[in-house]
Amino acid sequence: MSKRPILNNKLDSETFKIYYFLKSELVNFCKKNHLQTTGNKLELINRISIFLDTKEKTYQKHNVKKCKKFDKITLESIIENDFVCSEKHRAFFKQQIGNSFTFIVPFQKWLKNNSGKTYKDSIDAYHQILKNNQSNKTIIDKQFEYNKYIRDFFNNNKDKNLNDAIKCWKYKKTLSGHNRYEQSDLIALKLN
Repeated sequence: MSKRPILNNKLDSETFKIYYFLKSELVNFCKKNHLQTTGNKLELINRISIFLDTKEKTYQKHNVKKCKKFDKITLESIIENDFVCSEKHRAFFKQQIGNSFTFIVPFQKWLKNNSGKTYKDSIDAYHQILKNNQSNKTIIDKQFEYNKYIRDFFNNNKDKNLNDAIKCWKYKKTLSGHNRYEQSDLIALKLN
């Protein structure tokens, strides 16, 4: 496997896509080439790929979601369309669930997909999601490759520490190809 090239506008999209780049590197590339810098990592990768092959500057409009104004959230309140996690919502859930409450991703997805239900339903769903998370392995979305790599590293190397995992991750992302953990990545621990 060859070493990761420098991200510049002389790369072709196929070469670009087989290497791992940090989101900050993608945003910097977009800034230097006057491309749109907003969006998630997958959107940036797609935008850069098109630019590298065609020099076309694509633009994707993002809808800015505004939090609905209402005085007080109650258990009987209805979850609004286009739900946005706000400080007002966080305060309500902390009051109802306790200070351990956080907007975990599965709960955010539940809220966004269940407008029209009550906030009491959402609290029941939150507790069910926590219960499910304890018994099931959490699915990590594609754009969180680092998190998935670290989890897989520890599933295979219970005797190793986080510094070892990070050394292997840094080694892996310099290589072409996928960024999933492989036992052969442990060679990074023997390198300087």
